[in-house]
Amino acid sequence: MKTIIVKNQLEGGKVAFDLLKESLAAGAQTLGLATGSSPIALYQEMIESDVDFSELYSVNLDEYVGLAPDHEQSYHAFMQEHLFNAKPFKESFLPDGMAEDLEQAAKDYDDILSQHVIDFQILGIGSNGHIGFNEPGTSFDSQTHVVDLTDSTIESNSRFFASRDQVPTKAISMGIASIMAAKTIILFAYGDKKADAIFKMVKGPVTEEVPASVLQHHPDVTLILDEAAAAKL
Repeated sequence: MKTIIVKNQLEGGKVAFDLLKESLAAGAQTLGLATGSSPIALYQEMIESDVDFSELYSVNLDEYVGLAPDHEQSYHAFMQEHLFNAKPFKESFLPDGMAEDLEQAAKDYDDILSQHVIDFQILGIGSNGHIGFNEPGTSFDSQTHVVDLTDSTIESNSRFFASRDQVPTKAISMGIASIMAAKTIILFAYGDKKADAIFKMVKGPVTEEVPASVLQHHPDVTLILDEAAAAKL
């Protein structure tokens, strides 16, 4: 793993955009995208740039179960607001959280991922070490699957909703094996609440109890951290 320490999220976004441009120059066709606050600065850099994404593909890590694409807290809506409205892709894929058959929807998403191998994957990390919505205990061999969100993840995400009771309790997420198939991975982490998870990911044993620790086995991972998130390294 390579670690880059930045002052703040704005600098982190600029660093990540430089890495993205290198990947695009090398022929990247499919970007793996994430939601949450960590990648917003990168998306703003993409929007403000003159880079054309209209011949590229994107695949998102996850989506809540039970939120329609036009729900303001759905990840479909997040991506439209923070990137796609300004910088459309040739085709953008997100899991179908409204499917009647969620297991089939997960399999369908695996089919999409098999057709669009991820060249450049963006990740955040949860305070419990999750990546995507792959909570502690998720198999490293997992493909796209339906997830029961943990109390800590629901609590963390409740800041985006009017109340904790409105936070969905399930999601569809790329599996850990799906994420590990990406050619290049960039992981953002900011703030002292992420310091313990970063330490366990980088310095701890590779264990399914810390899903992000599997990234120790990936050949091309760059961590973009502020000083608070990197404090325990």
